[in-house]
Amino acid sequence: MSDLKKYVEKRKKRDNTFAKDYEKGFENFKIGVLLRQARESSGVTQEQIAERLKTNKSAISRIENHSEDIRLSTLRKYANALGKEIKLEIA
Repeated sequence: MSDLKKYVEKRKKRDNTFAKDYEKGFENFKIGVLLRQARESSGVTQEQIAERLKTNKSAISRIENHSEDIRLSTLRKYANALGKEIKLEIA
């Protein structure tokens, strides 16, 4: 286990607020990473996807880096701009 993982696990055990916020933040982070990876694997730049979505590059950057409270409709539009689909799963 890395030092970072050890630190996070220790901190989560002693700080309930950190534990709760960490999990939520990590989920938001993963969404942004998945979007960025999908864009990059499609060979599309932030500028290009912004153009397809009729927005600006800074909006795409916010979506990829700060994806908290992102709407499902926005996720669908982003995926469609890449020629992809969003698939949700409740497990």
